[in-house]
Amino acid sequence: MMSKIKTGICSYGMSGKLFHAPFIHQHEGYELYAAVERSKKEINERYPWVISYSTIDELMADANIELIIINTPNYTHFDYSKKALLAGKHIVVEKPFCNTAKECDELIALAKETNRMISVYQNRRWDSDFRTVRKVVEEKLLGDVVEAEIHFDRYDENLSYKLHKETPGPGAGIFYDLGPHLIDQALQLFGMPKAVFADLTVLRPISKVDDYMELLLLYDRLRVRLKSGYLVKEPVPAYVFHGTKGSFLKSRGDVQENALKQYISPGVPGWGLEPVEEQGLLHTSINGETIRKKIPTERGDYKEYYRLLHEALRNGAPLPVPAADGRNVIYIIDKAFQSAHEKRIVDL
Repeated sequence: MMSKIKTGICSYGMSGKLFHAPFIHQHEGYELYAAVERSKKEINERYPWVISYSTIDELMADANIELIIINTPNYTHFDYSKKALLAGKHIVVEKPFCNTAKECDELIALAKETNRMISVYQNRRWDSDFRTVRKVVEEKLLGDVVEAEIHFDRYDENLSYKLHKETPGPGAGIFYDLGPHLIDQALQLFGMPKAVFADLTVLRPISKVDDYMELLLLYDRLRVRLKSGYLVKEPVPAYVFHGTKGSFLKSRGDVQENALKQYISPGVPGWGLEPVEEQGLLHTSINGETIRKKIPTERGDYKEYYRLLHEALRNGAPLPVPAADGRNVIYIIDKAFQSAHEKRIVDL
């Protein structure tokens, strides 16, 4: 029998509790082995056997750990990833992979040197809404897509209690927080664009970092608009896609994060199934016949990320999100900041 992948989590805060620990624990190929908790010691309430370290250095120094999850504030990703690779660990890095493409390149080179694997945690690829959109695009139900708009909006007049997201510095602001989800989804559907144009600004009077983003990705015969803001009280469709044969509109309806917040175990019956009222509207032409109807939503499934990662680490299968994918996202973020600063279209 193959040994379990002993896994350490750099932080047992919200992301550790919701997006990592439950999935690592549930998969029989992993052992949830250790986590870092600087002040509150909570992990043993749910996972009594897990070692709770007080510092990142203790976690990195544990020779039993094979895989480390870097889920700390964005500005730490590069340093902690480097430290883990030099300690001989495989790593999963939450989005954004790093703060610059240069940092990503350095880590990718180091992983090659140390013969370790890096995967970026782009879990939104397994959202029910995105999986549905992907199916519509791949099955050519719209013909060739010519215009696509993806939103990730929220409403909050107040600053986040996560101060590292709201304090000016590397990796802060809405663009680093929600932008990587939107950019990764666009790249998954359409590949790398030829140029970008970005508008990044501050709309809330109390905000010290960008809290509004609009990014235009330019392809030959396609325009992709990515938008996010914190002052959107009434949701608009998260996905608005137009093609040569028709259109598709879909809400952001994935239920997994809310289920995890209620400590519902991943994989229970009905896991990842959206309510019927969130179904997307397809208005298109198939074999000369016009169709306008709601279509069933695909099931969301974050479990798939850790399943694929296990296959990669144990059986040599492709990584679920290779480091190069995370690097492409950050490269576009670099160019987008240049575009916003210079107020012009920037070629890639």
